[in-house]
Amino acid sequence: MNILMISDVYFPRINGVSTSIQTFRHALAAHGVASTLIAPEYPGAPADDPALDILRIPSRYLPLDPEDRIMRAGAIRALAPRLRTRDYDLVHIHTPFVAHYAGRALARELELPCVATCHTFFEEYLFHYVPFLPRAVLRAAARRITRSQCNDMDAVVVPSTAMDEVLGAYGVTQPRAILPTGLPAEQFVGGDGAAFRQGHGIGAERRVLLYVGRVAHEKNIGLLIGMVDELRRTHPSALLLITGEGPAVGALRAEVRRRHLDRHVCFLGYLERDTALHDCYRAADLFVFASHTETQGLVLLEAMALGTPVVAIAAMGTRDILGPQSGCRIAPEDAQGFAAVVAELLGDRGRLERMGNEAREYARRWSADETAARLARLYRQYAEAAAQTGGSPAALPS
Repeated sequence: MNILMISDVYFPRINGVSTSIQTFRHALAAHGVASTLIAPEYPGAPADDPALDILRIPSRYLPLDPEDRIMRAGAIRALAPRLRTRDYDLVHIHTPFVAHYAGRALARELELPCVATCHTFFEEYLFHYVPFLPRAVLRAAARRITRSQCNDMDAVVVPSTAMDEVLGAYGVTQPRAILPTGLPAEQFVGGDGAAFRQGHGIGAERRVLLYVGRVAHEKNIGLLIGMVDELRRTHPSALLLITGEGPAVGALRAEVRRRHLDRHVCFLGYLERDTALHDCYRAADLFVFASHTETQGLVLLEAMALGTPVVAIAAMGTRDILGPQSGCRIAPEDAQGFAAVVAELLGDRGRLERMGNEAREYARRWSADETAARLARLYRQYAEAAAQTGGSPAALPS
């Protein structure tokens, strides 16, 4: 089986969408599903391995979010004759911008069924990037666009129960499948926490908290900074490591200075995913997370797979991961309450060690192979239906 995927973001742009696409493409191959990915070019990025079958599209700078790029729609349309010769079975759209409309047009031109994954809860953070419009207007627009786009698909994939509920409330009527991004457990082993601490001058006596992810306003990292401000009263050695980059870095650095927390908060920037980041996870006593907008929260599972217990707010997609409270604890949504949970755990090293072991076992249940098998079945269902109806996506059953 051969799938054509398209996304407005992919590596070297690091985020959850890039990780999800990479994880699924690799795991799908074991289930007889090959894939081609259409994604933006990024200036200065190294060439892709030809074996990965990635078609890079010329792209433009995006003023509101300089980390991202806008693909040139005309260059995607120009691929159609070449793509027609490659005998694809289905188009899978991963993002709702140029990729959505170009992917839908390709599906129609190639007479293929089309599915989309709703990776992102745009309603809750669009106002950070378009601050000159009222939040109510932006929320209404996000809901309307999401509903329209999803109802134009043959099926919609969502990564969590919470996102499925959101789309139902929006009025999305097309079939939906809850398919979280699985964890390739074989990639989350090893890591040298002691070496990481030594390399960054972090003493063994310091209690290290870790945030990994995009440093963006919607991630609610300000609450974590407020939490550390509270925590240092009972744990003066506490240190919060913030890894990643994003548009909120400047504002968060200013907040750290304002609170005189320079000794307690360190911004590390991006770390190499398969090496330094693993060491960083292992160096931490706890992984902390406060986002309200995650459609899944895969980074929680990554931390747990490396034996780092999690304290996080149970909101949106993180609810599915945090629900059993195995290797993790749910925190209140205020800095003082969050700090109290963290302080209690940091005061009991034996409990932290037990939680780390629980976290490893729990993360193993989120298998990338299993979720990829389910996605492969969905692909085949719609490809077979299209074949039976003469290849017309419009004729597919809803």
